Amino acid sequence: MEPIWAVGLMTGTVLDGNIDVALLRTDGETIEEFGAYTLAPYPQSIRDLLEQTLAQARKWNFEGPEPAIFAEAEDALTRAQSAAVLDLVAQAGLKPEDIGIIGFHGQSVLHRAPQPGRIGATRQLGNGALMHALTGIRVAYDFRSADVQAGGQGAPLAALYHQALLRKVGATDGKTAVLNLGGVANVTFWDGTDTLIAFDTGPANAPINDFIKAHGLGDMDRNGEMALRGKVDEERLARLLTHRYLSAPYPKSLDRFDFLSTMADGLSVEDGAATLTAFTTGAVGKALDLLPQRPEKLVVCGGGRHNPAVMAMLGTRAAVEAVPAEAVGWRGDAIEAECFAFLAVRVMRSLPISFPTTTGAPYPLTGGLLAA
Repeated sequence: MEPIWAVGLMTGTVLDGNIDVALLRTDGETIEEFGAYTLAPYPQSIRDLLEQTLAQARKWNFEGPEPAIFAEAEDALTRAQSAAVLDLVAQAGLKPEDIGIIGFHGQSVLHRAPQPGRIGATRQLGNGALMHALTGIRVAYDFRSADVQAGGQGAPLAALYHQALLRKVGATDGKTAVLNLGGVANVTFWDGTDTLIAFDTGPANAPINDFIKAHGLGDMDRNGEMALRGKVDEERLARLLTHRYLSAPYPKSLDRFDFLSTMADGLSVEDGAATLTAFTTGAVGKALDLLPQRPEKLVVCGGGRHNPAVMAMLGTRAAVEAVPAEAVGWRGDAIEAECFAFLAVRVMRSLPISFPTTTGAPYPLTGGLLAA
């Protein structure tokens, strides 16, 4: 197939108020061209609505009928993201008919990993049919449900795109891996052959952000200032690093709320931020120990790469060289959105999007729904 222009959308679980929108020219196997990219801010009303939705999702916990707020939030976010797509396409000098497909991840409101004897569950809000009606462009959406229903983790899904990025920069020897730091952290390892592994390493920004918010000091530890001033509670950290998730074999995945800011309860703001940051990076180190070979270098994408405390502690706590995505020519803020543009083309072509070594799917599995 000839490469086509696809638009990818992502809004993370840390609710930073932005819609990531990216254009990518791809055939779903290789990357031909990076297109325009933007962060389109949600209005405050939708941010507030999504905060309430996440809170109600946690109370619901897949038991009984879905909260009524889901339908309201789904409609609002679908309309806002559809407008963001059309804006970016126009800014890029393209028309809707120039776009082959939109990859619409939707907003994750709850994710539950499978347990022995119980399949997992996942819920992303996003109305693909409505987006197709609003944009006139084919839409791939609901990327995770098929994997979960087949017994997989439903996450992480970025491995194939990370592999394509590694191939593009010639990193095919397993010495370089990709680390994404969103609400949760996930790593992708590829040795240049058929070994492609991905899993969630532990929390990333979510507990740190929540801890700072709880103290009324903004949405995040901006520039790692609190953590850099603080002192790690080494005794507490050592205890946290014994959590069974960290040593469990992959495939494995996490919900944004599986590790909470309460891990730092009783500590000062600075020491709490430092300890949570050390836990995030220490968990990455334990994850790297699980891989067939330990990478020497991590290319870091996602919001966490902007935090100097995180990047420094990856060196000291995870014992690995960490460089931001931009150091190898990638757009670190765009990668998740680009990923869903890439996966959308694979959905359109009925190519697998998850594998036994990435999500624990029973076999290479296609997924996603199409609205066309």
